[in-house]
Order: sequence, then C-alpha cells, then structure tokens
Amino acid sequence: MAAVSPLPRTRGGISGIMLILLGAWGAVVPFVGPYFGYAYSPDTAWTYTTGRLWLSVLPGAAAFLGGIMVLLAASRPAAMSGAMLAALGGAWFVVGVPIMARVTSGASGPGLAVASPGSAFSAPVMRLLEGLGFFYGLGVVIVFFAALALGRFAVAAVPAGYTITPRPAEPARPQGYRPA
Repeated sequence: MAAVSPLPRTRGGISGIMLILLGAWGAVVPFVGPYFGYAYSPDTAWTYTTGRLWLSVLPGAAAFLGGIMVLLAASRPAAMSGAMLAALGGAWFVVGVPIMARVTSGASGPGLAVASPGSAFSAPVMRLLEGLGFFYGLGVVIVFFAALALGRFAVAAVPAGYTITPRPAEPARPQGYRPA
C-alpha cells in the first residue's frame, strides 16, 4: 500500500474558505432573505418548511462541511472527500428544485419567488436573481470551487529541488544501418 503524503496548509485554502461561505449562504438565505425582500414564499423570516430543509439547509450544510474538510484536511483522501461532498451539495442546489417538483406534490418545493413591490428591480428580474442566488447560480459556483479543490488535490506535489533529467538522445544512425 502506498503512503499518503501530507498536505501543505496552503493547498486548497481559498477553495475551502469559499465553500464554507457559499454553503453558509445557501443554508441561511431562505431564513434571513425576507428581511431585505429577497425570498421565496413563505416570505417570513425564520420560517421552517421541509422545502427549505431539503433544498437549502441540507445542501448548504454539505457544502459548508465539505469546505471545512478541504480547509483542515491533513491528507489527500480526506481533502478530496470534502471536495466531493461540497460538489454533491452544489449539484443538489442545481438539480434539487426540478427533482423535488417531480417527486413530491409540491409541499416540499421552494415555494414561489417573492418580488417585493418596493424592490430596486422589476418582478421578473427579482425572480431571476432569487433563482440564481438561492439555487442555480449558487450551486454552479459551489461546484466550481469544489472542482478547483479536487484539481488541486489530484495533482501530486513535487518535492522542492526535484528535477527530471532527460535521457541522453541516441546518435543518429545512417540510412540502412543494421546492428551486428
């Protein structure tokens, strides 16, 4: 069995921090969004629904936990597991709403996008921004940072001072040369 190489603390740091922040945003925004007119129904703050649990809290928690694992991991397999967990959470942000709409009778959906009459944008633009900020855009950005972390951890580190010396080239042989 091959030895697991330790990771330098700087590897995956930015991705881990971004995954933590994005996961926290995804899990908390349905509860605090109504304070500033950015919400899905029910548009009251801190109201729990099963739709919020399945479509916001759980994938946000997965991205948050994955970001912590990426940030604090001491080995490649642990860090890659965290990045995969965050990627799955981000993917669920993207595909969760259409899947839950097909699987359930609508009771577990996100609700309807609420466009406040006094908002800075028109109702269609607010619905677009809410869809991007709550689910689709958020999920894509989480998957992006998880993929960056996976890429960083998939590449084996090269020790400092290690160089690859090329083999000496064989001399050119004349046409028709046959070794004896």
